[in-house]
Amino acid sequence: MTTKSRVIYSTGIIIAHLLIITGIALVVTQVFQTVLHNLVKKQIVLKEGADVFKSWQNPSPPVYMQYYFFNVTNVQAVMQGGKPTVEEIGPYTYREYRPRENVTFLENGTKVSALSPKTFVFRRDMSSGDPEVDLITTVNIPAVAVMEQVKSSIILSSIISFGMQSIGVEMFMTRTVNELLWGFKDPLLTRLRAFKPEVEEYFGLMYKKNGTSDDQFVFHTGMQDYKDFGKIVSWNGESKMKWWSSNESNMINGSDGSSFHPLIGKNESLYIFSPDLCRSIYLTFEKDVGIKGIPAYRFSPPPEVLASPEINPANTGFCVPAGTCMGTGVLKVSVCRKGAPVVVSFPHFYQADQKYVDAIEGLSPNKDDHETYLDINPLTGFPMRACKRAQINILVDRIVGFPITKYLNQTVFPVMFINESFVIDDASAKRVRTLLLISTIVTNFPLIIVGLGALLLGVLIILLCRSRMQKKPTAKEDTAYTQVSDKPEESCENNSNIQLKTYTST
Repeated sequence: MTTKSRVIYSTGIIIAHLLIITGIALVVTQVFQTVLHNLVKKQIVLKEGADVFKSWQNPSPPVYMQYYFFNVTNVQAVMQGGKPTVEEIGPYTYREYRPRENVTFLENGTKVSALSPKTFVFRRDMSSGDPEVDLITTVNIPAVAVMEQVKSSIILSSIISFGMQSIGVEMFMTRTVNELLWGFKDPLLTRLRAFKPEVEEYFGLMYKKNGTSDDQFVFHTGMQDYKDFGKIVSWNGESKMKWWSSNESNMINGSDGSSFHPLIGKNESLYIFSPDLCRSIYLTFEKDVGIKGIPAYRFSPPPEVLASPEINPANTGFCVPAGTCMGTGVLKVSVCRKGAPVVVSFPHFYQADQKYVDAIEGLSPNKDDHETYLDINPLTGFPMRACKRAQINILVDRIVGFPITKYLNQTVFPVMFINESFVIDDASAKRVRTLLLISTIVTNFPLIIVGLGALLLGVLIILLCRSRMQKKPTAKEDTAYTQVSDKPEESCENNSNIQLKTYTST
């Protein structure tokens, strides 16, 4: 081997070792991963002109709201104290549009305020019936609410009871889906309005919630701390609620469910504030999933979220008045529903005490159809898929002064449940996949360096071995050399003979 070859091989081996050592050092110190995470933290901020801000202001993935109703099929038996039987009717599906309006940045861009109006457009192709025609028999919610309001006064109860009988108001009512959702003129409320003008004579489960917004939010932009991205600062001017009996229960925690901070870990709890539930709830990691080629973590509410205070003492503050706690899986929200005996739960009393399920014939709670969950990409914090499921119930019981209730058993009566869902659209999914590909290359770059170093070292070792094998002499090569060395001697003898002959003849 020449000196030049030795220098080349030595230099190559040194470079290979340097690549391997450098790559291992980068893997151990996680330099590239840290750089990537810092870049993500800076990019995922709500600021004017940023792609993240545009997606936050006008979400592109379609959101669908599905309504399912519980139609009561044995009203007469219930009025005599029998067990209610219901059948699930639905879904009635609406496309939900939710752009943010009146967006204003506050405090040097660290916070942003916005209105969150929602508009619902019926999708007949995704529905099982016609909401303008289909009839639902359910609890007469306005009547129950009025009876609850006046039950503490015997005189008022007697007057209201007489008035209800005179206009034919009963414990159950039959209305179209449209009326139950978007509102109808209720005869009892209309009669009361004549005496109390502030009484709203129209009632609907979604009355005045289509195309309007009563919710003014202020959010953290994530500029100061990436973990605050999307978190609610205040709701309708309040930084905490005033309905519940403890400071912890009155806290407004987390985001509105549409955005979360990046770099999410499996050991985190994701908090969401829901005005519909009048409280914040939290979700914990359940399992790894994939959506359109994008890895995600599935988070869902654990049973402790709506557990009774005996199981989860932190829920004691949701018992209003103090000591009037309900069982696991249900939450009475009368304090934020103008005194109406409204109870919220998951659909079909999923994760609730079995007594609530057994009290109603026709319920079948199961995880696949009734669980609330959120699938979120851990690097970006972008929601990939979500299903928010909640059920509206009415607490029905006997009320002194109202004869129509004298045979009723106390029952948490299911009225309707919703399934608000979305899946990331293809265009957005493609952008996320591209971003994840780049991040994968960046974070794995140290391993690529180690691989290149190992490859270079291997090639050099192979070439070095082959070079040495080619230069080593063999037995045949030694014999051939001896034969060649004899020829010059024979030639010399011939030359001597020639010279001798020439001399003799002379």
